[in-house]
Amino acid sequence: MARPGHARSHPSLKEDEDEEAEDPVDAMISRTGCATQHRELQECMAVRQDWRHCQPQVRAFGECMARRQRAEEPRRASGSHQAHPSPTGD
Repeated sequence: MARPGHARSHPSLKEDEDEEAEDPVDAMISRTGCATQHRELQECMAVRQDWRHCQPQVRAFGECMARRQRAEEPRRASGSHQAHPSPTGD
């Protein structure tokens, strides 16, 4: 009887490359509009190996994501008001 985990086939090198090209985290960050800031942060981290030395990039990425979140809030709020009308009929 096969041991658990050993029956699974291992992806080939080509499949690994395809997975890297379709990284869901990268795709999600690209949709936020903050991909440039994220890439700069990653590059700093690769060079410096310590996030404390990358504070300008950390702040820039955080501010970009915060702007994105603030931009999304009115859409979410207006969508929730439409889905749940007030009991007074307003």
